[in-house]
Amino acid sequence: MEKLKINQWAKEDRPREKMMLRGASALTNAELLAILIGSGSTDDTAVELMRKILDDCHNKLSELGRHTVEDLCRYKGIGPAKAVTILAASELGKRRSEETPAERRQVRSSADIYAWFHPLMCDLHVEECWVMLLNQASKVIDARNISRGGLASTQVDVRCILREALLKRATAFVLCHNHPSGNVRPSADDDRLTQAVSQAAKTMNIRLLDHVIVTDGAYYSYTDEGRL
Repeated sequence: MEKLKINQWAKEDRPREKMMLRGASALTNAELLAILIGSGSTDDTAVELMRKILDDCHNKLSELGRHTVEDLCRYKGIGPAKAVTILAASELGKRRSEETPAERRQVRSSADIYAWFHPLMCDLHVEECWVMLLNQASKVIDARNISRGGLASTQVDVRCILREALLKRATAFVLCHNHPSGNVRPSADDDRLTQAVSQAAKTMNIRLLDHVIVTDGAYYSYTDEGRL
């Protein structure tokens, strides 16, 4: 019986499609490597070919990484380009395992927020509004610039703020914008924005922890002032 080529498999079983549908963690090592080499041989699909190679490595990626280009080229369907691709992926995996995971910064107070944003905003001549996205432990996931305006004000779309929070799966967030004038007191527009964002966040079950206004040397916190 003639073997089916990968492009004849059910879509959910093809490595690339399977990864897009279910994520990389759903794929076997052979399937992940098959994506890298792209094609197999006249005898084997890319997945079958990588299964054979992994079997000879006792299914250990560490052993695969110790192979040379010449070792891999002994397999029918593996040429120098595919061999180099496999070994490059092995080296990247090794380097990733050697990296020290970056510790996410935790936000405990308005002073922490000011310390984060002051270097970004202290010399600006126009207002910018940023959103700091946080996880359940109040650690920073990301900080994004969502608006840049004129000297006196900046127009902020509440939907953009919530979109950023949802995309990053944040459970809480902080708003921060600067006052180039040096006047740290919030304006009526600042108050309206804070209320609008706070109400919208509640409907999405996301917490607005604070809205901080930054100047060069001082800041105003809605939470510290009991206004959130």
